[in-house]
Amino acid sequence: MSKSTRPPNYGKPWGRDELILAFDLYCRIPFSKATTKNPAVQEVARLLGRTPAAVSRKLGNFGSFDPALQERDISGLPHTGQLDREIWDVFHHDWNALVDEAEQIRQQRLGDDSPEDVLEPPQGPSEKLASYKERLHQGFFRQAVLSAYENRCCVTGISLPECLSANHIVPWSEAPSLRTDPTNGLCLSATFHRLFDAGLVTIRPGFTIHVSRAVLTRCDPPTTKHVASFHEKRAMEPSRFAPAEERLNWHAEHVFQH
Repeated sequence: MSKSTRPPNYGKPWGRDELILAFDLYCRIPFSKATTKNPAVQEVARLLGRTPAAVSRKLGNFGSFDPALQERDISGLPHTGQLDREIWDVFHHDWNALVDEAEQIRQQRLGDDSPEDVLEPPQGPSEKLASYKERLHQGFFRQAVLSAYENRCCVTGISLPECLSANHIVPWSEAPSLRTDPTNGLCLSATFHRLFDAGLVTIRPGFTIHVSRAVLTRCDPPTTKHVASFHEKRAMEPSRFAPAEERLNWHAEHVFQH
């Protein structure tokens, strides 16, 4: 790469804002897709004034901290910095702040060159700002959860994105601090999303699926029979952001209709 074609931040140390945007991206895409050919990697590279290779390497650095990858004998890239670790430690426990700060940085960097379809923060009443932030949080949560499950329903294995949702285990109303936390999520098809929210299906620690007796004792085939066929089967576990046991237990105790 000649000097004339190098992006403006080529070879420069990474700053905090840049690392926040990189970590935000790390959470939204599967680790296996953190390559220079990924359009999302290329987009962040343009925003940061860096090469896609530099962004891909930084995602690899974050991967070296990820216990889920370590359990699968997947190692991230070495030569991480202290600030890399600080970003991981802070925002891995404060997902709402990650989404808010990343969006603020993104908007600042886009500036006057932002495309028309970029969502601008509202300047009006607080209700509009709350709705705007809710959409941001929902978008991050969906991307992080679906990427963790490789875009497959953890019960049925269906892989049609149009049929999939990121389901909160503990609802927002019960725990606002968990609304963007991907460890509070499951990737479910539309049918099992409704069944889970209604307490007719739950997933216990160990990722065992349990179907309520309210379903198991019904005799109206074929749909009920299909749902019942998953009773006591194992759900597909995510590649990362595994649901915390206490959240699965909360759903089984407070929502599931035994």
